[in-house]
Amino acid sequence: MIKKLLILSGKGGTGKTTTSAAFIRFSHAKAFADCDVDAPNLHLVEELEGELERYVFMGAEKAFIDPAQCIGCSQCMTVCRFDAIHMTPDGHCAVNEYACEGCGVCAYTCPMRAIKLRNDVAGCQEVYKGERTFSTATLKMGHGNSGKLVSAVKLAMLKNAPETELAVIDGAPGIGCPVIASISGVNQVLIVTEPSLSGLSDLTRIVRTAASFQTKTAVCVNKWDVCPARTEAIEAFCLENNVPFVGRIPYDQAASKAINAGHSVADVDCPASRALKEIYRKVMELMDLPEYAQRVSYKNQAGIPC
Repeated sequence: MIKKLLILSGKGGTGKTTTSAAFIRFSHAKAFADCDVDAPNLHLVEELEGELERYVFMGAEKAFIDPAQCIGCSQCMTVCRFDAIHMTPDGHCAVNEYACEGCGVCAYTCPMRAIKLRNDVAGCQEVYKGERTFSTATLKMGHGNSGKLVSAVKLAMLKNAPETELAVIDGAPGIGCPVIASISGVNQVLIVTEPSLSGLSDLTRIVRTAASFQTKTAVCVNKWDVCPARTEAIEAFCLENNVPFVGRIPYDQAASKAINAGHSVADVDCPASRALKEIYRKVMELMDLPEYAQRVSYKNQAGIPC
């Protein structure tokens, strides 16, 4: 059975995807996914291989007005409480898909039956299949089906994954629907936080969210040396709440250069990558996967000096 590691952060910009990409390289993962469907970016640093399959993800119902049948009477505009319908220059009514809530009142009111409710395209899902499986998706702007789309991304990864013991999932920031859908069914959560007041506050929320799922959780701090006092406060919080603290990652310009060049931090032998390697080993031990802890090796592909 595949053990699933989910990497989260209470807020954006803490280094969650950077950590996910490094763990994928360290473990030579054969199955991984990007569940940050609002802003997926794991593909920017990960090598994508294999056969690509794309799927259209359908969302909730939206109103659609057939201009050939619309007479421009504007009754639908009058009854729409969301102001989602407007008049076009040619005298027909049209729907703003981002404002429409699919209530159907306009379709019920239209005397010409020119309005129909139909499922709207909510996003695009992609799966790379081969020796390794990568599952990802992009949610269409303004749509609220992120939780369902995340579940579809995870299911596609598991359905197409080759035989393997470990899957690495890059989750979304925060504690909203994408995070809740990501946590469901995983074996271990690693939270990447930062040494700031908001970092500790958001860490508290995500720890409580994971605890409600009775999911094992561990914490690491990125750029810990930017504010050592806050890092100590985070460690104290973890100790008080019986959450394993698995390490500190220093601020490292070599890591920043690697990321900006489109490389994984695992491609560079630098202080940040060495810290991530130790964190990775501790997380594999927490997941009872000691053989994966021994797979770490540096490729030094980026050519960036430490």
